[in-house]
Amino acid sequence: MTAPAAGSKNLILHEVGLRDGLQMESRVVPLEKKAAWLSALLESGMDIIQAGSFVHPVKVPQMADTDELFRRFTKEKRSGAILSGLVLNEKGLERGLACGVEMFCLGASASETHSRKNTGMGTDEAVLRIISAAKAALAAGKKVQVSVQSAFGCGFEGPIPEERVLKMVRAYLEAGLKNVSLADTAGHAHPAQVTRLFGAVLALDPGMECACHFHNTYGLGMANIFAALRAGVNSFETSFAGLGGCPFTKLAAGNVATEDFVHVLQREGLRKDISLDKLLEVARDAAKYFGREMQGFVYKAMPVP
Repeated sequence: MTAPAAGSKNLILHEVGLRDGLQMESRVVPLEKKAAWLSALLESGMDIIQAGSFVHPVKVPQMADTDELFRRFTKEKRSGAILSGLVLNEKGLERGLACGVEMFCLGASASETHSRKNTGMGTDEAVLRIISAAKAALAAGKKVQVSVQSAFGCGFEGPIPEERVLKMVRAYLEAGLKNVSLADTAGHAHPAQVTRLFGAVLALDPGMECACHFHNTYGLGMANIFAALRAGVNSFETSFAGLGGCPFTKLAAGNVATEDFVHVLQREGLRKDISLDKLLEVARDAAKYFGREMQGFVYKAMPVP
């Protein structure tokens, strides 16, 4: 994993707008527009950029050109950012390997209902298949991150037992997979819960790397990010303009806006190597393209000098 600049407390910033941000949008973004946004994001200095997911184009039409986008940007790569892609099964892994994905993100849901809606499999089966695919990706020399989706609650099932989340993380760790993300797919997380659950996860293996992914359904996304930071999490997944939401959860809502998170980090003296101007440029262009106000705040209010 690319190390962030000195003085940043090793914070890793993972931009997921081109995947999670766009998958809920009914207006399909053309390849050239995605390429323009990806170019600007690469220029911004983000550590990891998720360029898309390898899912069936009928289910998620927005991701139909993911393979071509990766081929275009990995052929003559000029940026140090890692290009990541989401896969749900072995077929997705094959596609990702064929077009140059550098980091594979694979996940299973702690919610049985969400798991079946998202993948057609129950949680236990999904975990086994994710572990198998993750090992294959590692064997191919790729970076891998595994996740627990709906880790903090589910729109269909309500609260998720924390022991169920820990069981999934243990399975990942036992398989040698130490880069683990907890995703708040339904946006149910609150700061005390975040601190408690990440504390329990990090206690399982001091050598693991933890990432967080919070949806802003109830306006707690940024508060939850800082709760995770205090708990020892060092990798953060956010989306430009606050776009996003899982189409297979009950109530989809956007992510924490990348430009908002970078803005507050820079006010704290962190990650000043990131170009906030480039991120704001992408957020403003997204608002223009979709013809509506985005969920982010800083692109409207302008950064504090």
